[in-house]
Amino acid sequence: MQAPIALTIAGSDSGGGAGIQADLKVFSALGIFGASVLTAITAQNTRTVAAVEGVSPQMVAAQIDAVFDDLDIRAVKIGMVGGPDTIAAVADRLALHLRPEIPVVLDPVMIAKSGDDLLPGEAIAALKERLIPLATVLTPNLPEAARLLDEPEADGADDMARQGELLIRLGARHVLMKGGHGRGEVCTDLLVGPQPLTLSAPRQQTANTHGTGCSMSSAVAAGLARGMTVPDAVTRAHEWLQGAIRAADRLRVGQGHGPVHHFHEIWPSA
Repeated sequence: MQAPIALTIAGSDSGGGAGIQADLKVFSALGIFGASVLTAITAQNTRTVAAVEGVSPQMVAAQIDAVFDDLDIRAVKIGMVGGPDTIAAVADRLALHLRPEIPVVLDPVMIAKSGDDLLPGEAIAALKERLIPLATVLTPNLPEAARLLDEPEADGADDMARQGELLIRLGARHVLMKGGHGRGEVCTDLLVGPQPLTLSAPRQQTANTHGTGCSMSSAVAAGLARGMTVPDAVTRAHEWLQGAIRAADRLRVGQGHGPVHHFHEIWPSA
């Protein structure tokens, strides 16, 4: 039986915990064959992003063409996209290759776990104009949603829902407002759109949460590649990510914010 194929368009994390490396790990963990388009290279570990170098827009476009010319892509995840020219290249090539039945999950990556900026300010307008209208599911965390809307961060579920509705007006069909940056002992994610959904879990006490945003959006894309509905894909992704966070301390990778355990359902616990 052929495994569904999903494509990630994102930047590289040399530390292996986020970015395209995390996306491919998530796809593998959830039974999806992963293809990739590299948009940028980061010199990165669990403590810092030391350098960022973009891949040329022409090379990004060539990678997208090569993948779609040969592979039966069932879902696309977009993560770190770099500057306006790269965003334009991604949008133009997807407009050429996407069929209506291929869902797109857009994770508006802006800031690394270390606090380093990953999206130039001049690229935000291009992201809003060119990529958000392509999104079946937009997956911002609270700081990202606030930056997209030029508002303060949402405070509470009602404010999260309001900001999600504003982001839908930019063209996304569903918005998953990720509440991990919120306060309190419970983390709440809100799916805003035609089939609203609230998902909550106790806040887990660990510093090893590098790559949670990338991993959540990739897990949603994996579910959509399998033909799940958006609410079902989001629910499965949420449950899987909570397990990956719970198991994160077993990995002991790096000296800073270590990665979540992408293979917690597969690797033995000992």
